[in-house]
Amino acid sequence: MKLWSLLGNSQKLDGGAMFGNVPRAMWEKWITPDADNRIPLACRALLVEDLDGKTVLFETGIGAFFEPKLRERYGVVEERHVLLDSLAAAGFSPEDIDAVVISHLHFDHAGGLLAAWQEGQPPRLLFPNATYVVGEECWQRALAPHARDRASFIPELQPLLEASGRLERVQGTHSNALGDKVRFSYSSGHTPGLMLAEIAAGDGGIVFCADLIPGRPWVHLPITMGYDRYPELLIDEKRVFLEDKLARNVRLFFTHDSGCALARVTRDAKGRFGTADEQAELLGVAA
Repeated sequence: MKLWSLLGNSQKLDGGAMFGNVPRAMWEKWITPDADNRIPLACRALLVEDLDGKTVLFETGIGAFFEPKLRERYGVVEERHVLLDSLAAAGFSPEDIDAVVISHLHFDHAGGLLAAWQEGQPPRLLFPNATYVVGEECWQRALAPHARDRASFIPELQPLLEASGRLERVQGTHSNALGDKVRFSYSSGHTPGLMLAEIAAGDGGIVFCADLIPGRPWVHLPITMGYDRYPELLIDEKRVFLEDKLARNVRLFFTHDSGCALARVTRDAKGRFGTADEQAELLGVAA
């Protein structure tokens, strides 16, 4: 297998929202905000080539599906579909992708499934040869969202995915499309049924942390987002998750950390989790 970290469209979101009940005096030491209190966030995908002979894309980021007014509201920086540029730079096209794995259907993780916005044109799916792999519980949440997170979903997306005939809704630890090389676990502190994909690569493997751990600052157990559904549950889930990955030497892949794609878990003498061996990007790295 070979691994690429692929940047999609980036965002600037309110730092207070991203760090929940952590005071600005603390979080601004980790990520410097701009004059509007916003911090830079990546929407990073993981591409795995030759995963049992398949080319698999984990996540698609926010993409460029928003009309201009909403793009500005949600802090999307670029107008073009950046993930497609990143795919091309790595030598791939959307037609080359055999499967796309989506951790959950919030727009900053699934919006990149759609083509860039064009005035007067309806939403259109990309990746025409791919199986779309989505967890059943997060699928149901998107069908019937709570008032608190309704705006995080794309109403047009699920009908398009169903109509494609290439949708797989996963309920267990493995999917039919990907077999034994990818194992799924689940978290509900951020949103019901968040699907965490672990890829069986060399030296312990890699796990796509999605919004359980958006980046390095959130490895510290008490740090949660204001967007999390149940922060206390998320902290408990994060503890179990990190203890397991540390014990098995599984590396963490971050989607929202603008400066780090991959890192190993550490734990100090006081029991506090951290990261080491940080890599800013992966460019066809053999696994």
